[in-house]
Amino acid sequence: MNKQNPSLFRAEEFEEAKLSPDSVTCLGIKFPSDDARREYFREELRKKLPELKKIEGFPVGTDDDIIHLSDPPYYTACPNPWLNDFIEEWEKKKVLLENKGKRTSDFNVKQPYALEVKVSKSNPIYTAHTYHTKVPHPAIMRYILHYTQPGDIVLDGFAGTGMTGVAAQACGNPTVKDRTAIDKEWISQFGSQPEWGQRHALCGDLSPYASIVSYNYNTPVNAALLKSEVERIFRETKDECKWMYTTKHAGKETGLIHYTVWSDVFICNSCGKEFVYWDVALDKENKCIRDEFYCPHCHAMHSKNTTKRAFETIFDDYLGKTVPINKSVPAILVYSVGNKRFEKEVDDFDRDLITKINNTKNNYFVPAYLLPEGAETQRNVRIGITSVHQFYTNRNLIALSLFFEKIRKTKLPNKIKFIFTGMINRSTKMNRIHVSNYFYGGGGWNAGHLKGTLYIPSLPVETSILEQIEDKLKGYLKAIPLLPLQMDNCLYVGSAKNINIKDNSVDYIFTDPPFGANLPYSELNFLPEAWLRVTTNNRSEAIVNPSQEKDLRFYLDMMTECYREYFRILKPGKWMTVEFSNTNASIWNIIQQALTRAGFVVANVSILNKGQGGMRSITTTTAVKQDLVISCYKPSKRIQNMNNTNLEKNIWNFVEEHLERLSPYIIKNNKLEAVAERDQRIIYDRVISYFIQHGLTVPMDALEFQKGLRERFIERDRMFFTASQALDYEDKKAKISDFVPMALFISSEIEGIEWLKRKLQTPQTYNELQPQWMKDMATPKKGDRLPGLDEILEENFIKDSDGKWRNPDAEKAADLEILRNKKMMKEFNLYLEQALKPKNKRIKNTRLEVLRYGFRECYKQKNYRAIVTIGNHIQESLLQEDEILLQYYDRAITKV
Repeated sequence: MNKQNPSLFRAEEFEEAKLSPDSVTCLGIKFPSDDARREYFREELRKKLPELKKIEGFPVGTDDDIIHLSDPPYYTACPNPWLNDFIEEWEKKKVLLENKGKRTSDFNVKQPYALEVKVSKSNPIYTAHTYHTKVPHPAIMRYILHYTQPGDIVLDGFAGTGMTGVAAQACGNPTVKDRTAIDKEWISQFGSQPEWGQRHALCGDLSPYASIVSYNYNTPVNAALLKSEVERIFRETKDECKWMYTTKHAGKETGLIHYTVWSDVFICNSCGKEFVYWDVALDKENKCIRDEFYCPHCHAMHSKNTTKRAFETIFDDYLGKTVPINKSVPAILVYSVGNKRFEKEVDDFDRDLITKINNTKNNYFVPAYLLPEGAETQRNVRIGITSVHQFYTNRNLIALSLFFEKIRKTKLPNKIKFIFTGMINRSTKMNRIHVSNYFYGGGGWNAGHLKGTLYIPSLPVETSILEQIEDKLKGYLKAIPLLPLQMDNCLYVGSAKNINIKDNSVDYIFTDPPFGANLPYSELNFLPEAWLRVTTNNRSEAIVNPSQEKDLRFYLDMMTECYREYFRILKPGKWMTVEFSNTNASIWNIIQQALTRAGFVVANVSILNKGQGGMRSITTTTAVKQDLVISCYKPSKRIQNMNNTNLEKNIWNFVEEHLERLSPYIIKNNKLEAVAERDQRIIYDRVISYFIQHGLTVPMDALEFQKGLRERFIERDRMFFTASQALDYEDKKAKISDFVPMALFISSEIEGIEWLKRKLQTPQTYNELQPQWMKDMATPKKGDRLPGLDEILEENFIKDSDGKWRNPDAEKAADLEILRNKKMMKEFNLYLEQALKPKNKRIKNTRLEVLRYGFRECYKQKNYRAIVTIGNHIQESLLQEDEILLQYYDRAITKV
């Protein structure tokens, strides 16, 4: 027995010690209980914190708070010092699996998972928590099953809520539904079932909030004990807080409030008197919220923009000072008596109750954290919200504080924090009313908060904490039977730039990183993290955020560093899958550029359809329901060790390995589709990118390369194959006669228009087109600005009332051409204006089609000087490589 810690037993001592049936083994050490294991490793973690604090991404919080949030070695709310220990243990287990015939030592995945994945978010695991973004784990299972075998080690350094870990373990214990669906897909596409069996996962994220959710998703829980503990502290919380959620029904104090609709108070700019927004804006007759309304005092017409908010000064007990706050009053409430629900306007009893609540002292912890700098965190400063606790009514704040205190004293504090963090946003003033739901059916006023923001509306909905506890417990209990049966994944808080894992250690990476300015995670997570008392260190957060002085260049550099760390850790010849969710073409290009810089080679881009998204993705015209999935690989040691000797041989070695890693065909809707990556232009681009990034010389131009490609490999349908792949392709094509030819790549505006003409032979919406558009985008000529999909659609196609775009008819096409030409000439004149400035340098971003049109029009009008002036100021490569521009320029220069 360990003399320093009597609860600790070494493996050789275990047989002699009479331990309880609750004994556990962790990293070769045996403990009498899981509590003993936790106590031992928490002390070890405390000793390691001084060194861990030197690692980038270490969170903001006290040592005690970080340790209490952790469950080491499986989960640490900071960088995890035991990652390599787990990897070493898992590698030993691989040998045992090989001896049992459950895996092979020569497993090698040559081709990417190129199928388009469509899954639903409607599963108990996905819906158990309301974190901003998640990829449904059944989708990730498909990639893990393809790229790994039982016992393999999977990494996700941007793990969020840990769905990669859930998927890795679910491969060993799938639901009947998931197993049946995936088996069917595999037999249809590959002719055999996948190799089922558990994989191991390392899941990290910069956010402590995300990590505690991930911990709960990836570790087992005693459902009976959890239910018992939550129900007990719920009863206690209800007993102490019920008085705050009571209202009168038929003159008796018998109603239990579900939620209360509050309303901001405004001041009329005409008469200077206050009015309640709810009273003037709700239009019950037309079942809507009016954009314009009359002042109830002077009848002046207003909108919210032509009034000003009313403020009141209050003493904030938590800040210990008086502060100005936006004036808000309760308007209506929804409550129940027995099993029946009712709605009523707030009366004197309710107002007196709120006054009493506001004068009640809160004796428990309140997160009175000052909000950090940020567009979202500072969004509500104009209405007096400067600290976390101000996002809540005092009623909900008191109830949350009490509930949180009781959680802290339970047997399962971190497990019940899963329920607590899932309640945070719905407990705030960010909840909005849902007028259409209320009037037309669908769930009443309570619409939840606007996802991806910290927006507080003028008509917030205060949702009862008591109601939420019961609701979240039900959701968690539904998910628990689907969660892991044992602790076997390893979780941590830290930056993807610096993961303390040895080189060439993991077998596969699935990752869903932040994309540009999509979501300011550290700002959105500050509210729940303030309760956890451990917050994100956002210095290395890989996003675009002007408030943090993070632009596209910063984002590119950060993502490159993260992918380089992934490249270092991944074993040679193994694969990485990057899930991409962004409609911005510049972010798409940055992601691919960062991958190339890091050394990865892209082999496929496919679609992941997660079904219906949040409210913003439903209502925004440019939102898409489909994400893109990039499959890329770390080249073999032979390719990594190439140098500038025998360069031509290097090229063909690279091409051969690359072709072997491409899908020979894609089957979709019973049609055989061409593989874009097998196009000679794309193959050459991959060669150029890889050789340049590794300081190697490319000894041949595109024409020489295409000639060599035809001499060494098999060409079919404008695609290139190895001999064995060509046989597979021909065999499949003989069986499936319906063939979809090579897609047109979009590297210029003209190609984009032509691509859309083909696609819009059948009308489609923007969100149907956008993922396909991103897939087929290629790099434009240097200096050419490729317009966005929305811009090209507006200028060249017709949008019908159902939101679908179509090809214009001949008459409308002529009208569109006139409008488009006017816009192009306007843009051309802006280029000319810029070129005429005395100290102007070369113009970096121009539209090639605008230049062609402008040169043509100037030539007609004999304005040769304009052609020469602009020609001298655009990118020289663009002028020299486009024969139309060069032709006009050469003629114009002789006439000036």
